[in-house]
Amino acid sequence: MPKISIQEASDLLGVHPDTLRRWEEEGKIQSERTPGGHRRYDVAKLLGTQEKDGKTICYARVSTRPQKEDLRRQELVMQAYCEQKGWNFEVISDIGSGINYNKRGLTKLIKLLLSGEVKRLVITNKDRLLRFGAELIFALCEEQGVEVVIINQHIGSSVEQELVSDVLEIITVFSARLYGLRSHQNKALIQELEKSAQKISQTCELDDKI
Repeated sequence: MPKISIQEASDLLGVHPDTLRRWEEEGKIQSERTPGGHRRYDVAKLLGTQEKDGKTICYARVSTRPQKEDLRRQELVMQAYCEQKGWNFEVISDIGSGINYNKRGLTKLIKLLLSGEVKRLVITNKDRLLRFGAELIFALCEEQGVEVVIINQHIGSSVEQELVSDVLEIITVFSARLYGLRSHQNKALIQELEKSAQKISQTCELDDKI
């Protein structure tokens, strides 16, 4: 079987050389030593270790394109976290509302979870999955034996702003549906919904100025 250096093994598995050294200390992998004391790894055994460890999927999401900087921040946080853990990982990203269940990345995530190839799901916080219904994804993970890792349980200001955006979107959708029915009672309800949306927007703008 071919033997490779620690740097080649690092490139093959996509992990830092220090991760390989730690794995060896923990007994997860083994290496042979050259007369000069350099590590040499068996390719087949390394790949078998990688397959046994399973795939880690990182999922990042923001609501709008102007939030791409926050999306990139989520990706970097999860990447650093997974590399520190020595996990074989893939990052899936979405730009779309937290109440939209038909996003491309979310669909891909669900298919991977159902495939049985995923060992763990990593997110920065719960609301990155879905605003309403994240528990369904968690239930699917539990059914498939997938570990869920939530790096940050605290809800930051950007997440709160997205929540406001999602609430406004819900109001807009319901207002449009009610308007199509054109009854006097519905018009009154629409007016109340519009007033609520205006108050939410004004509150959000005030918070941003403080």
